[in-house]
Amino acid sequence: MSNTDHLPTLDAAVPTYEPEFQQKEMLLNIGPAHPAMHGIIRIQTKLEGELIVESDVEIGYLHRAFEKSCEESTWNQAIIYTDRLNYVSAAINNVGYCMAVEKLLGIELPPRGQYIRTLLCEISRIGDHLTCVGASAMELGGFTVFLYMIKGREYCWELIEEYCGARVTTMATRVGGVPHDLPEGWLDKCLWVIKEVREILAECDILLTNNRIFVERMENVGLMPAEKAIAWGWTGPCLRGSGVAYDVRKDFPYLVYDQLDWEVPVGRRGDNLDRYLVRMEEMEQSCRIIEQCVAKIPGGPINCDNKRVTLPDKKDTYGNIEGLMNHFKLIMYGHGIRVPEGEVYFPVEGGNGELGFYIVSHPDEHSKDGCNDRAWRVRCRPPCLPMVACLPEIINDYMIADIVPTFGSVNMIGGELDR
Repeated sequence: MSNTDHLPTLDAAVPTYEPEFQQKEMLLNIGPAHPAMHGIIRIQTKLEGELIVESDVEIGYLHRAFEKSCEESTWNQAIIYTDRLNYVSAAINNVGYCMAVEKLLGIELPPRGQYIRTLLCEISRIGDHLTCVGASAMELGGFTVFLYMIKGREYCWELIEEYCGARVTTMATRVGGVPHDLPEGWLDKCLWVIKEVREILAECDILLTNNRIFVERMENVGLMPAEKAIAWGWTGPCLRGSGVAYDVRKDFPYLVYDQLDWEVPVGRRGDNLDRYLVRMEEMEQSCRIIEQCVAKIPGGPINCDNKRVTLPDKKDTYGNIEGLMNHFKLIMYGHGIRVPEGEVYFPVEGGNGELGFYIVSHPDEHSKDGCNDRAWRVRCRPPCLPMVACLPEIINDYMIADIVPTFGSVNMIGGELDR
């Protein structure tokens, strides 16, 4: 036996070490139990360290059956469901649905009614953008901006509440018109609110646009080129942030938008910062629209002159037999508004982009006039669904911390995603 047999071999003498940091992919669920995910969105991410290499978005955590509920309701009853599509700017949803039904009926509002609807839409748009920008800033640590902007939104909601009695689920319009005329002094309060909102926007512009930390979190993050945005069906501030000047109010004018002087702001790069800047400028353009509406609004009737569609005034309902019978036939007798056979699609510019209603009316075999008191089919084209659907396109290859500003920039509204 050799004197060296008891010694270990050279290979056995070399120790083996594991790497200090193992390079493994990790699956991480973000939401729905997360403040930035609003309780109904789940993003499944595959991470390499802090880098997102792959992701998928689940949007199916809110089921309220908006479309089927509308099909089971009469034409005016369905308005309450449109409130809940975008509960931050509900009046725009009311207007879009009512104008779709009015297109089927072949009726048009008198000028004063159109101006009132335009005012309600633009006040709601300002409130929508204030909520989006304020909440996005808060999620990045800018809590002061959130408080300032919610104060501005409060002014807008007070205006809407003073008009229709509700702040969130407004039901501010009716098929064939609006529920009532403007209260005394309401237009003067509009101008005061615009003044206050402009001061808030100037303060928040200093706090955010000139803030190096905020800009670095937003700039060159969540990039979406114009060609890809169009392919995904983007509209609204997100599409305009990518440099495409598409706005339903300009390209397919409705109400009185073609009679007013205003501009469509666009971005250049299509990143989170551009989407923020577009919304900030759109609020200024909405202020311009409101000021012009206040200056130009005419007198006269607010509803179309069609007793088969429009409810009579309360004084007529309680004061004469014709008004009572008209109210009875539209409400109590159960017939309601009768819409002829046909199908229509009508888009408006919502807070997040093109909000469209596709409505089909089938003839009623049991009625003498062949008209129906409710829709056969209702479909909604929600503005923010395309942006949320392609969320992986704008968060992949970015850091996990970039999800929060990117998700905030698309302004997800859960009610619109109710598929």
